[in-house]
Amino acid sequence: LMSKTIIVYYSWSGHTAALAHQLQQLTQADTYELKVPAGTFSRDMYETSDMAKAQLSAGQLPAFTQPLPDLTAYDLILVGGPVWSGAPATPILSFLGSADTGQAKLAPFYTDAGSAGEYEAAFKQAAGNRVTAKGLEAAGPAATTALQAWLNQL
Repeated sequence: LMSKTIIVYYSWSGHTAALAHQLQQLTQADTYELKVPAGTFSRDMYETSDMAKAQLSAGQLPAFTQPLPDLTAYDLILVGGPVWSGAPATPILSFLGSADTGQAKLAPFYTDAGSAGEYEAAFKQAAGNRVTAKGLEAAGPAATTALQAWLNQL
């Protein structure tokens, strides 16, 4: 029996959305895009990085424009987002801090322009005592074989 899976993702530039779409085609899983209010971030990568750092230092993670779906019905939640300064983007940290994920296992997938830094360690820390799986890093469009191999491990 295939576990009940949902793909929850935040995409700043479209790269994570493209990866989420590829994963959805392979899994037929439900998907949910995390959206933040307009103006939360800049279109400029460096300004956005500064805004995210300010959010972190103030302890004010971004809110979402829509309530989260009921995630307690799922066994596996694929959580996708961009890497910002070697860590999960603040909307992902906001999700991990506020979502009731029930007994689901969380598996991160993330996109970056260069280095993923300590992304998975930071993700695990933000997930607290929830079960997390090894993640999937993609610097560009991911090969379907790599995605399938990761999904098979889960």
